[in-house]
Amino acid sequence: MTTVVGGIGTSHVPAVGAAIDHGKQDEPYWRPYFEKIQPAREWMAAQQPDVCIVVYNDHASAFSLQLIPTFALGVAAEFQPADEGYGPRQVPTVQGHPELAWHIAESLIGDEFDITIANEMDVDHGLTVPLSVMFGEPDAWPCRVIPICVNVIQYPPPSGKRCLSLGRAIRRALDSYAGSDADSLKVAVFGTGGMSHQLQGERAGLVNAEFDLAFMDELVAEPDTGCLRPHTAYIREAGSEGIELVMWFVMRGVLDDEVDEVFRMHHVPTSNTGNGLLILQNARGRAARRSRGPSGP
Repeated sequence: MTTVVGGIGTSHVPAVGAAIDHGKQDEPYWRPYFEKIQPAREWMAAQQPDVCIVVYNDHASAFSLQLIPTFALGVAAEFQPADEGYGPRQVPTVQGHPELAWHIAESLIGDEFDITIANEMDVDHGLTVPLSVMFGEPDAWPCRVIPICVNVIQYPPPSGKRCLSLGRAIRRALDSYAGSDADSLKVAVFGTGGMSHQLQGERAGLVNAEFDLAFMDELVAEPDTGCLRPHTAYIREAGSEGIELVMWFVMRGVLDDEVDEVFRMHHVPTSNTGNGLLILQNARGRAARRSRGPSGP
């Protein structure tokens, strides 16, 4: 059985990646943010996961309006950084874990999730910025990565409830993995996107810190309630791009019902976004109460 070392909920603000890529971490605007995330990087360095499952949304890099999978799972041996219009980020190539990824695909489809399987897929800032947030600037990413892409761009996106169910189905897949490295494999799970922000229209630049913090409280303690929030509530409270927060529920679903909050950071603003970072671990010394039944159609 694999070990789930923790879950990370994080924004994937492209400006954070640009700040890292251009060495701006010590500039007055950026220094407070990078100082805040240092304990999270120390936690990740201590955990040393072998694989990170990163749940993110593509920004018209691998997919377009011609093809819109609700959930896509990358099973390739490697994933190249995408060119988002100004050249690919100069970050390491993402190394995959095909054996585990194909097992997850088989398990999810057997669990009635009709997931799209991607044998080739470039990954954009939605995935690479969270890796930079947690790992800094290594010559090679210190773990292998399984990307799971969620459509939160074109209506209709999946609900928070469906994302929570997907996370629980991924946990069942991890628990049943019997691959060549299963006995020693340590896995961390990222749910990325958000927090509150809107990129266009009269409310461009919206940041609702009160909502962001309440969302994190809810994710920790009441995910089965929080996941019922309708899409319109995200738009009203967190802006048109706030819907990205449903992806955090995938991460939460992989964890036990009872979790311990290890780290929390909220920084306003990062570019025009409320930027959050949350680390959770399965609770120690308490009986886990998990929903392990079938996820349903």
